Amino acid sequence: MDNVPLRVVIGVGGGIAAYKACHLVRYFKEAGHVVHVIPTHSALNFVGAATFEALSGNPVSTDVFDRVDEVQHVRLGQQADLIVIAPATADLLSRLATGRADDLLTSSCLVATCPVVVAPAMHTEMWEHPATQANVNTLRHRGTVVLEPAHGRLTGHDTGSGRLPDPEHIGSLALAVARCGRDIFPQSLKGKKVVISAGGTVEPLDPVRFLSNSSSGRQGFALADVAAQRGADVVIVKAHTEQLSLPSGARIIPVKSAVDLHNAMDEHAEDADIIIMAAAVADYRPTQVAASKMKKGMNDSALTRIDLTQNPDVLAGLVNRRRRGELKEGVIIVGFAAETGDAEHTPLEHGVDKLSRKGCDMLMCNAVGDGKVFGQDDNEGWILVSQPEDQPPLISEVNASAKIDVAIQIWDCVETLMFAE
Repeated sequence: MDNVPLRVVIGVGGGIAAYKACHLVRYFKEAGHVVHVIPTHSALNFVGAATFEALSGNPVSTDVFDRVDEVQHVRLGQQADLIVIAPATADLLSRLATGRADDLLTSSCLVATCPVVVAPAMHTEMWEHPATQANVNTLRHRGTVVLEPAHGRLTGHDTGSGRLPDPEHIGSLALAVARCGRDIFPQSLKGKKVVISAGGTVEPLDPVRFLSNSSSGRQGFALADVAAQRGADVVIVKAHTEQLSLPSGARIIPVKSAVDLHNAMDEHAEDADIIIMAAAVADYRPTQVAASKMKKGMNDSALTRIDLTQNPDVLAGLVNRRRRGELKEGVIIVGFAAETGDAEHTPLEHGVDKLSRKGCDMLMCNAVGDGKVFGQDDNEGWILVSQPEDQPPLISEVNASAKIDVAIQIWDCVETLMFAE
């Protein structure tokens, strides 16, 4: 669906974060979609109509009595393929929940049959107030997708939950809803702690050089995105990644080397309900790390020969800790395998072997190389689910899809395991 232009309505509430809606408009326009912006009257106190008109290429109004001859208060909502409201203030959430139709935005939402994605933004106390939470629950019950707000700096000196996520983050989640359906973010992981490793570990040779890999961290972050939107308490053990929008509300534990990642995973896995090892962890590290930069001509042998030692097997170590009863009872452990295949075995065969050796519950096997997966927007491969009594694993093929869509498929499989009798 990303290649098919959508008719997107972007609603803008009257909060300080309204300026971020400008970036959201640009995000959808640059993706090739047709955008109409409907601000509330209060939103125009923060960003003028002329700005939204220039960015969207379409006229902007707030009143149901504008362009009455075109029945605009009905037409925009009826024709939309996707409605995204960002920011949604506490007042706007209340009006949406009670079915108000006193401006163009709420009227458009009432007639819409397309997915509606709402990104709240307000002070923490307002977000956590029982009235706001009741309105959110009402909207979700009716099928509206209400995203979890981010945690961070708010207006003034406040810090907490209620910050509007980055526009690219909102846009990516909203397009996933348009592709996969409005029911992809149920609150099915509420009360669950999820620990996810992401990115590629860095093994230093000297203060300048290091050994690493091409992992961008996008798949791990996409998994965290979906978990957070399904209500989980998410911890990301983050190795080296690209510049990525942080998943809403997730706690970030930065690490560098495989040993750092091993220690962080051991610490945060103790009370986890689900552990996902999506990071690309180096199997080996240099036995010695030079204290100063190794220069050509001074010690050429140090640059042409690198002695390596094996890193801890983080995934196998977590499975062994579970067997010893050191982790939470019933914890689900998911691994990843980046495989290229060889003369004797396909990537899938290597993945099946890894699942058996590691002893995890599930494994996502990727065929990498030749520009596939690492650093790309899409992912593909196979989801392998362990079966009891040495039976072969269940295998589900994952066709090339956006990494957020792959994350949804992975989480659906994880929840099937979690809630199996």
